[in-house]
This record gives sequence, structure tokens and C-alpha cells, in this order.
Amino acid sequence: MSEPSGGKTKPTSVKILVAGGFGTGKTSLVSSVSEIDPLRTEEMLSEAGEGIDDISGVEGKRTTTVALDFGRITIAPDLVLYLFGTPGQSRFWYMWNDLAVGTWGAVVLIDTRRFETSWAAIDFFERRQIPFIVAVNRFPDSDYYPAEELRAALQLGEEVPIIDDCSALEPESCKDVLITLQEHIMRTHLERAGYDENAIANAIGE
Repeated sequence: MSEPSGGKTKPTSVKILVAGGFGTGKTSLVSSVSEIDPLRTEEMLSEAGEGIDDISGVEGKRTTTVALDFGRITIAPDLVLYLFGTPGQSRFWYMWNDLAVGTWGAVVLIDTRRFETSWAAIDFFERRQIPFIVAVNRFPDSDYYPAEELRAALQLGEEVPIIDDCSALEPESCKDVLITLQEHIMRTHLERAGYDENAIANAIGE
């Protein structure tokens, strides 16, 4: 972080992606936690997507993100997160590469009723070695699974944090998810830079 004239610290801006399958709550999370009016590019589901879009399990959903969602949240006086929600439908996945440019990390939202819809997002970030966490978005009719069962089902390494119960409709819950991600990003970058565990713990306040 730089020190501009006057002695005030200029906030660090961090780009974050919010990813996952169709209907997992990406737009809701960005909208819930954003301190500005979020940008949404939702369109009504149309006949053009019939036979292509998989809406099994979320048949009542009538809209889909066709480009991105965008919001901003100040986590600390010196840290601002810019949130980019990715489109969930497979026919829009080509945009993920562009959205991933410059990102520091990602939240992958999971709907436990439809685990398979978020596998592509997990694979995307693993292949590009982009730090990510997994957060289970709580739906009224979804089953609860403890973190270790989720880790086994999703074949995730121990280094990937899992939040096994959150709500994309509750701002404080979303903020907790983002704080967990930010700590994971810091840890990952320090580990890759060769810092030992004591130095990492001191840096992230453990």
C-alpha cells in the first residue's frame, strides 16, 4: 500500500470473482453485500435456452446472468473488494477467462441439492491456480453436510477453506465469506513466496 501526501493510506483494491453453477446465489451474494447499487445483467430465460440450459432443481427461476454482476465492499479502511459475479449457464462460460484476468481469488458457491453444477467452477480455478474457497449457500429445502463430507464429495485438498453454511441473502454472512477468502488469498500468496508458518500466522493475525 502506498502513502500519498497527507499521510493517509490509500486503500488496496482487490478483484474477486463469485462463481458457481446456475441458481447457486451469485447475484444474491453480490447484491446483498455491495455498498453501492450493484450492476446486474440478468435477462429472462427464453425459448433460445431450451434444451441447452440446465434448470433442473431450480425450475422456478426465471432469470439468468448473461454477462456479470458487479459490486463493491470495503472490508477494512485499507482494503476494498470489487466483486464480479460470473454467469452460471454453460453457454456463457466463455466469458470466465476474461473475468478472471487480474483476479486475486474466488468464492465458489455450492447448492447441496445440485453439487454437480459447481464442479466446472472448481476445476476452472484449480487449473489456473487461483486461490478460492467453497461456500455452501443455504436453501430452505437443502440438506446440511459437514465440511469434511463436502471436501470428500468435491475432492478438495485440505488447503481449500470450506464454509458449510452461509446465506447469500444475509449481508453479514456474505461478509464473513469474503473475509475468509481474503485470509486464504493472503496465506496462499505468502506460502508461494516461501514464508514460514510463523510469519504467515503473524501476517494474517492468527
